[in-house]
Amino acid sequence: MGHVVKVALLGLGEVGEKFAEHFLEKIQEDRANVEIVAVAHRDLESPVALGFVHSKVPVFKDAMEVVTLGAKVDIIFDLTGDPEVRRKLRIALQESHNQHTVIAPEVVAHLLWNFFGEGELPRSNRTGY
Repeated sequence: MGHVVKVALLGLGEVGEKFAEHFLEKIQEDRANVEIVAVAHRDLESPVALGFVHSKVPVFKDAMEVVTLGAKVDIIFDLTGDPEVRRKLRIALQESHNQHTVIAPEVVAHLLWNFFGEGELPRSNRTGY
């Protein structure tokens, strides 16, 4: 087994939930060396957040808490659609001296979605986090 890419998903609103479901499905179907190690969503009682809790994936209410995981996260998918969240993430990573973790903005999710072949991924309405 090769290097496992560890990802965190931030924002499980309309875009994030759909992306998370299909991303997880692709990981399982293709037996990809990818693991979802954390998610963040402002509604911890939402069905998708509870699904991750049930799967023993840490779920955070505050997206910035994901930064505390340090190098345990390779890629943070920012699906919140909120430029302020992305700005704060960059600052938090810099302040924690984390030069390992990268932030993948929503456009990267749309890029991957094209490879999923699942039709259109909704555009963010900035309610995903």
